[in-house]
Amino acid sequence: MKRTKFSRYIPALLFVFVLVMTVGVFAAENYTMVSIPKLRSPWFNQLENGLNKAKVDFEVEVYQQAPASADEAEQVRLIEDAINQGVNAVLVVPNNASSCEPVFARAKEQNIAVITHESPNQVNADYDVEMIDNIKFGEKSMELLVEKMGDSGNFVVFVGSLTVPAHNIWADAALALAKEKYPNLVQVADRYPVSEDQNLARQTSLEILTANPDLKGFLCYGSQGAPGAAQAVREKGLQDKVTVIGTTSPNQAAQFLEDGSMDYSILWDPGEAGYVMVYLAKLILEGKSAEIVDGIDIPNIGMPKIDGINVLFDKPLIVTKENMKDYDF
Repeated sequence: MKRTKFSRYIPALLFVFVLVMTVGVFAAENYTMVSIPKLRSPWFNQLENGLNKAKVDFEVEVYQQAPASADEAEQVRLIEDAINQGVNAVLVVPNNASSCEPVFARAKEQNIAVITHESPNQVNADYDVEMIDNIKFGEKSMELLVEKMGDSGNFVVFVGSLTVPAHNIWADAALALAKEKYPNLVQVADRYPVSEDQNLARQTSLEILTANPDLKGFLCYGSQGAPGAAQAVREKGLQDKVTVIGTTSPNQAAQFLEDGSMDYSILWDPGEAGYVMVYLAKLILEGKSAEIVDGIDIPNIGMPKIDGINVLFDKPLIVTKENMKDYDF
């Protein structure tokens, strides 16, 4: 069969077409990331909102898979599952920093980016994101407690667990400030690890109030601690006698702020944290880790301080009865 002049160029054209398509695929690589927070709650629903915004802005695939409760073993299993599925990045808010170390090491061996939140200096993470200055945050929460309950009397401290790094850093800072400035404040017992379960926090608070009728305050780190304490205060009709300060989402805190069973929620926007986590993970996957230095400007968020692996902002929110409707999460 006689070949036309054009037919002689078909193999070359096919080669160019394949080359262009191949280059295009690599240029538009779509990374897959999974967020694995401590549990499913309104707080982490807001973190997911930030992930979804980043998904659009940075053209990556991101989804969230949360344990039903704050179970460190279940969280580790979910991270392992994500590694086995071949994701490009894991974004984790650890229940237990130590228990995550081995599985994070495995992720990094497979070139999976590891970004954490609320876990400063996390071993085997690429970066940890903090939306607040942890020391200032703990100190400010103590000042809010003193503002409402006075500078003397008995109080208790709730944390999510004794192994959640951020909660315990805040508690340490708050207690150090109290020791320095308010010697007449008395901490009842040690810190209680109940703030990841509202029902447990409520029951524990009822028991504490029964055993300590002169108690004047609850300082709660972890999103479920303050609602549980506020429930107990409400049930006992102690809104005018017992102060509750916590790190709870505005929507969850609203009913308790409204009736005075909670006085303040001090927190940050977890949606912003999720957004930053995705941005950092994408930089790592694109080989741009060298850009993560002081002076980096993260779109829509701002310029953090970089301290080792810690990406540090200072963006606390103080939510009250008066301003709670300004925040929808």
